[in-house]
Amino acid sequence: MFDPYFIAKWIHILSSTVLFGTGIGTAFQMVCAMRTGRPEVIYPVSKAVVWADWLFTTPAGIVQPLTGLWLIHLLDYSLTEPWLMATYALYLLAFVCWAPVVHLQIKIRDLAEQASQAGTELSPEALRVYRVWFALGWPAFISLTGIFWLMVTKPSL
Repeated sequence: MFDPYFIAKWIHILSSTVLFGTGIGTAFQMVCAMRTGRPEVIYPVSKAVVWADWLFTTPAGIVQPLTGLWLIHLLDYSLTEPWLMATYALYLLAFVCWAPVVHLQIKIRDLAEQASQAGTELSPEALRVYRVWFALGWPAFISLTGIFWLMVTKPSL
C-alpha cells in the first residue's frame, strides 16, 4: 500500500544519490578535460557538465530539502534538532559553493568554445576561472559527505 514514510525516504535517498553522484561525476570529467589543456576537448565536456547540472543537480538539490522536511514531519523530529541544524548549515555551505560553480562552468564552456573556434590555446582567464571552480568544489563535496554522515548517524550534538 501507500506508505508515506517509505516514499519520502526513497525519494530522499534517490535524490541525494543523484545530487552527490552527478556532482562528483561531472567534477571528475571537468578535471580530466581541463588537464588536457585542449579547448576542443574542454568545450564539449564543459557543455555536458553544464547540462548535467541543470538536468540532474538542480532538481535533486530542490527535492532534497523538500523530502527532508517531509521526513522530519513524518518522524516527528523537531526542526531544531542539533544534528538537523548542522545538516542545514552544511547544505547551505554546499549551495553557496555550488551556485557560483554553475556560472563558472558556463564561463569555462564559453571561453573553451571561443578558443576552439579560433584555434587558439585556452586563455589565462579560463584557467583562473577553473582554479576558482576547483577550489569551490572541495567545501561543497566535504559538506555533502558530512550531511551523509549526519543523516546516517543522527548524533546527539
